[in-house]
Parts: sequence; C-alpha cells; structure tokens
Amino acid sequence: MVGDAERARRVAWVAKDVMPHEPAVRRWLARSRVPSDQIDDFIQEAYCKLSALPSVDHIQRPDAYFFQTVRSLVTEKIRQSRIVSIETFTEIDSLPVLSDDPSPERIVAARRELAEVLRLLGDLPARCRQVVKMRKIEGLSQKEISLRLGITETMVENDVVKGMRLISGALRRNGTADVVRRTLRVYGQARNRQRD
Repeated sequence: MVGDAERARRVAWVAKDVMPHEPAVRRWLARSRVPSDQIDDFIQEAYCKLSALPSVDHIQRPDAYFFQTVRSLVTEKIRQSRIVSIETFTEIDSLPVLSDDPSPERIVAARRELAEVLRLLGDLPARCRQVVKMRKIEGLSQKEISLRLGITETMVENDVVKGMRLISGALRRNGTADVVRRTLRVYGQARNRQRD
C-alpha cells in the first residue's frame, strides 16, 4: 500500500514532470481525429495508469512515458473499434515514443559513474581486479576466467565477491552506493546490444 509520503511525492512528480506535457498530448489527439469528447477520457485514463504504478523512479523521460501511455490507450481503443479512421492510424506513427536510448544527461552521468568504478577497480589487488573486470565488464563466465587464469572456479567466485564487496563499501562511504549496480547494469546492457 502506498503511504502518504509516497502519494505526495507521486502527485508532485505528476504535477511537475507530466502535466506540462498535457497540451502537446491533447494537440496530438486532436490531429489524430480523436473525437473531442474522448480526449479528456484518454488523458484521465493515462493519469490513472501513472498513479497506479508501483514506482516512477524508473521513468527517465516523463514526457515520452506520458505520450506512450496515451498512444497505448488509443491503440487499444482502435483495436476494439470496428471502424478506424486512416488519419488516426497514420498519426499514431508520428507520436514520439519512449526510447531505450539514454538521454545525453544519463550518458554523462553513466560515464562519471563508470570512471569512479574503474578508479575503485584500480585499487583492488591485482588478481582480484583482473577477475572482476573479466567477470563484470567483459561478461566472461567463471569457467572461462578459471581456464584463462589457471585458477579454480571457487577462487574466481571468491575474488568477484571480494572485489564487489570492496567496491560497494567504498561507494557507500562516498555516498554513491548504487553507482556500481547501475553502471554495471548499463554497461552490461550495452555489451549485450553489441552482441546482438
């Protein structure tokens, strides 16, 4: 259940980061030939969906998320409808969508975070540093690392745990405890895209 503080935070987020984009969404709906008596319904339903989210912390672009929510509602309405205006269908394609690409600000922040993690990696003992890089940055399996370095898989696992504990501890002391998780997750996603 959402507490009063979380509810107040969500209301403030909607007011500050989502509502300013409502006029643009309304213009798009009007251009899409959505009947004027349905525009309010789509907007209201989008706000309801946003308020029902368990958290909004994952939303980096509230404007795009709002547009995507309305677009999904319109698309669902079209699927349920028997008669579809061709203008409505073509306007849906011109609507901005939520992008998986990070914003320029997020790229800069991720680079800073990665630099901090790499700096902390440099402080690890030599073998531990090498194992953590191979496992967490290069994405090698424990078995591959074991074969390459001529050590047991247990030693690989221990070095990874030790390295991550030391890095996490340093980040906690610096007040950036979640930096390593976000950075390695972002870096891992980018590495996986390159493989695809």
